[in-house]
Amino acid sequence: MLKPLLGATAALALLFAGPATAQTAPAPAAAAATVDADPALWVLKRGDATVYLFGTVHVLKPGLSWFDEEVKAAFDRSDRLILELPDVDEKASQPVVLKLATDTTGVPLTQKLPAADRAAYEKAMADLGIPTAAFDQFEPWFAAVNLGLIPLLKLGYDPNSGAEKTLLAAAKKDRKPVAGFESLEQQLGYFDTMPQRLQVKYLGETVKDLLKAGETIDKMVAQWAKGDPDALDKTLNEGLNAQPELAKLLLADRNKRWAVVIDDLLSRPGTTFVAVGAGHLAGKNSVQNQLKRYGITAKRVSY
Repeated sequence: MLKPLLGATAALALLFAGPATAQTAPAPAAAAATVDADPALWVLKRGDATVYLFGTVHVLKPGLSWFDEEVKAAFDRSDRLILELPDVDEKASQPVVLKLATDTTGVPLTQKLPAADRAAYEKAMADLGIPTAAFDQFEPWFAAVNLGLIPLLKLGYDPNSGAEKTLLAAAKKDRKPVAGFESLEQQLGYFDTMPQRLQVKYLGETVKDLLKAGETIDKMVAQWAKGDPDALDKTLNEGLNAQPELAKLLLADRNKRWAVVIDDLLSRPGTTFVAVGAGHLAGKNSVQNQLKRYGITAKRVSY
């Protein structure tokens, strides 16, 4: 269940890098040779309107060259950038995060976990060098997100090298307007409003996945870099789809809402670059498939 963080939700990686790194020191960044990457890009057209669809990875290692060739050309042709979230002020956002993540029941997190899950959780915390009670005042989803991010930071993955950061910097440089499909509270609310049993299950599955976190993200980034959405669907969404409630909440429902916005964008002249987590552009519930309801067909850009 690391996968929602890796490809299906956006600012979580950026917002929680601070709390996570406060608990453990990430590996020092090593000089990396530039590696070429050609992620998938789609284009939608209607009349004088054009929308580019680009799938992002929220945490990447430095040195991966993807913002070039047709991706850069499409961005340069665009009048505006739309992300899952608008530009987020990390410092100003912390009160919002704490408000939603703090448990109000007075029951420590460790006491909410079934006995078997509690033992695995405590072992995972010890292995990561984190005090067992570090997340006791928070809701299970918050612990899950942080625990999912910490191993990635140790492996050299960096939210500041993620696609959103690069696109935001380019938009600011070019003075392109930036908007978001969702607000910060709305996106965090998807996790916060999960039933307690689902949050506990999410945390338990995250703990089970920690040992293969590096293998999972390395595989996903390689598939993304090759522009292989079918392989990404299996890596990102297969486990998520085994949890229908979570898949509906984090993928299907959001993709439907975004398709409505994109349909509206195509009713007005101009060119828009849309960048969302790669998991949203893969699989049966993808944004592209949702757009077919409006008679809109996404065409893959060859490069």
